[in-house]
Amino acid sequence: MAVNPDPKPGRWILPLVILGMIAFTYFFVRELPEASPDTTLAGDVTTTTTPGDGTTTTPLPVTDPEVLAYVDQVGAINDALQVQRTELVAANDGFDADEVAFADAETRFTAVDTQTSALVDQFNALTVPPSLQTNHDLLATEIEGAGLAAGDALAGLVSTDPGTLRRNAVQSYVLAADTFAAELANLQTAAGVSA
Repeated sequence: MAVNPDPKPGRWILPLVILGMIAFTYFFVRELPEASPDTTLAGDVTTTTTPGDGTTTTPLPVTDPEVLAYVDQVGAINDALQVQRTELVAANDGFDADEVAFADAETRFTAVDTQTSALVDQFNALTVPPSLQTNHDLLATEIEGAGLAAGDALAGLVSTDPGTLRRNAVQSYVLAADTFAAELANLQTAAGVSA
């Protein structure tokens, strides 16, 4: 019987596999396109140097300033609307609990009605970017609903109604204000603006 001079003939396979991987990587990397050394990123600007043409600076895509301004204005209207929502609920709950006198409740309900009407006018005066018209229409429905509800709440307070009209109107106002805030979040997403 012949004696095998190498008792472990498979021990050369691993080095051959590693050598093959190195060779494959070398040839693969050589085939990759070279990155241009003349292009650098600096903040939000791409600077490209072209031999003989000088340097040109191209801003990366950002949200349109008109869109940003519109979203900011809607956000400010929402903040004011939420203040009025809180005030209306506090006045209504206080009146129901006999903690707010009728005259004080009427003054507070009137102020909410006046402020909400001003917010509706302010919203309707906004210049809407065409790409956000659908979002604007949804927001308009809610803020106009809040305006109507504020008037109904005041009317219910000063009427002979036992409180049903007033309470329902306050609930409608709360729903409209909450939905307006939710639609603002959708608007921010559509505009590519973080909340």
